[in-house]
Amino acid sequence: MDNTTKLGLPLVAAAQAQKHVTVNEALARLDAAFQLSVKSAETTTPPTLAEEGDAYLVPPASVNDWAGQDGALAFSLNGGWEFLPPVPGWQVWVEDQGQRLTFDGSDWIGSVLASTIHGAAFRAEVVETDFTLAGGGAEEQTGFVIPANTSVFAVTGRVLTAFTGTLTDWSLGVDSSETRYGSGLGLGAGSWLRGLTGQPVTYYSATQLKLTANGGDFAGGAVRLAVHLMRFDLPSS
Repeated sequence: MDNTTKLGLPLVAAAQAQKHVTVNEALARLDAAFQLSVKSAETTTPPTLAEEGDAYLVPPASVNDWAGQDGALAFSLNGGWEFLPPVPGWQVWVEDQGQRLTFDGSDWIGSVLASTIHGAAFRAEVVETDFTLAGGGAEEQTGFVIPANTSVFAVTGRVLTAFTGTLTDWSLGVDSSETRYGSGLGLGAGSWLRGLTGQPVTYYSATQLKLTANGGDFAGGAVRLAVHLMRFDLPSS
């Protein structure tokens, strides 16, 4: 049976019986491929209980029915898996990451503002983490890091669980500048911060965020932090 060039949609043959089967299969693939949204781009084992129409990006080293389909779109259709090789420029929304990926001809990359055919890219990203205070001191490092070789425009945040302890308020920054992203910050659940810098700050190595208790120590609490940054991808050789 002949198929269309890009989406591999089955074509109805002349004098074919049960044409509706072919047409319905083509419509099902269109339904899965149009306005692309996938459940995940990191799952390497095909889900056994996937619902009809569920879609995934197949990551490297995938197994079972997805083996050998690296980078392809996998659709759960008619009780099995069908695959669609991507074309450069295709975009897909990844539900469990909350971001859009673009296919550059060899890889799926995130948050692309501009790119070249050789893989150089200009990317805007927001990297987010939830951090729970260990307590018992006036300073805490997040463990979570600002990625190396990125330019940061701002860090924003929201207190998820009220900060407790002897502190009066808190600051957010890094080792070299403890208040870079805010000072006099609120302790209550729902308190927020929007730490803007006058110009982007470039981090050439991975750098932890640092919380500092003012007027006392931390005892507990949790905060959601988001780093708003730019990445600059190299062209391929």
